[in-house]
Amino acid sequence: MSVSLRIGIIGGGGWLGGAIAGSILDSDLVDPRNLCLSYRSRQPDRFPDSFWTKDNQELADRSDVILLSVRPDDWPFALDASGKLVISVMAGIRLGALSERHKTGRVVRALPNAAAEVGKSYTPWIGANDITRDDRAVVRAIFETCGSEDEVASESDIDYLTGLSGSGPAFPALLAAAMMRDAVARGLPAEVARRAVNTVMSGAGRLLERGNECPDDVVQTFLDYRGTTAAAIEGMRAAGFDAAVAEGLSAAFKKSVSMGAAS
Repeated sequence: MSVSLRIGIIGGGGWLGGAIAGSILDSDLVDPRNLCLSYRSRQPDRFPDSFWTKDNQELADRSDVILLSVRPDDWPFALDASGKLVISVMAGIRLGALSERHKTGRVVRALPNAAAEVGKSYTPWIGANDITRDDRAVVRAIFETCGSEDEVASESDIDYLTGLSGSGPAFPALLAAAMMRDAVARGLPAEVARRAVNTVMSGAGRLLERGNECPDDVVQTFLDYRGTTAAAIEGMRAAGFDAAVAEGLSAAFKKSVSMGAAS
C-alpha cells in the first residue's frame, strides 16, 4: 500500500521514531518529502530528503497523520492536531487523554516493540470511536512496514500487551543473559557462550515464525522425547519459571495502568 498522506513523527530523531520512519521509507509507503520528523537537540543525519524541525506544532501543521513517539514523561505538550489522525506509541497514555490534549477524536493507541528496528515488531493497537475505515487502513499500513499488527478490543488489552509484546524482546534477552552466565560459570569462553546462546535465540524465533506453531505444542514435543531438553524444561518449571513470567507480565500491566492514571 502506498499512501499520499503526509506523515509526521514527533520524536523521529529518537530510537523508536527513527526505526518506524526508516521502515516507512524502506517500504515506499510515502515519498520521503511527505515525511516530517522532529528532534530535540541535534538533527540526525538520517533521512536527508525528509523535513526536519524542532517545532512540534510546525510538524503537526505540515502533516495529515501525526505519530507521537516520545517517552510518557515528556508528554503532554502543547500541540493542536484538530481533526487529524494522531497515533501514540507511548505506553500507558489513554485515548481520552490524547483526544483532549490534542483536540481531535481521531486518536489511536499503538504499541510497537524494539524489533521494529529489524522489521520484526508486533504492534497491537486500538482506535477511538471517531476513527474511520481509512484511518484504520493507514494505521495497519504504517505498522505492517515494521512487522505485524492487530487491532484489539479494549485499552485493557493494550495495557496487558505492554508487557507481553511491548516489552517482549527484553524477555528472550533476559533468558539469554542467564544462560550465558551459567555457561561462563561452567568454564565456557565468553565468546563461545555468547555465540551459542545468541544462535539458539535467533534460531528458535525463526522456527516458531516459519511454522506458526503453538509454543505449547513445541514444548510438549520436547517433553515427549524425555531427553535432556525435557529435563531442562522440568527443572526450570520446578524452580518457578512459569510463575516468574506471570509475575513479570502482571507487574508490567500494573505499571501501564498506573501511567495512564497519572496522565
